[in-house]
Amino acid sequence: MPGIGVSLVLFAVGAILNWGVTMGPYQHGFNINNVGVILMIVAAVGLVLSLLFWMPMTMRRRRSTTYRDGAGYVHSEDVGTY
Repeated sequence: MPGIGVSLVLFAVGAILNWGVTMGPYQHGFNINNVGVILMIVAAVGLVLSLLFWMPMTMRRRRSTTYRDGAGYVHSEDVGTY
């Protein structure tokens, strides 16, 4: 699941930029702390989307029941997901 790993790396970089870098109060222009917050938001959204995409594939499995009737025929019946 590469999406989860990329999301965690982006979140870590965003956290470092937000809390690990200090700036003076009178600096103008580029605010590195806002970049950190934006990266953390993008990472959180990416993580949630990755989990939503991969979870149904791993959790959803088809179940079927196979039985023989009295005449010797084999029948298979789909009973849904679990």
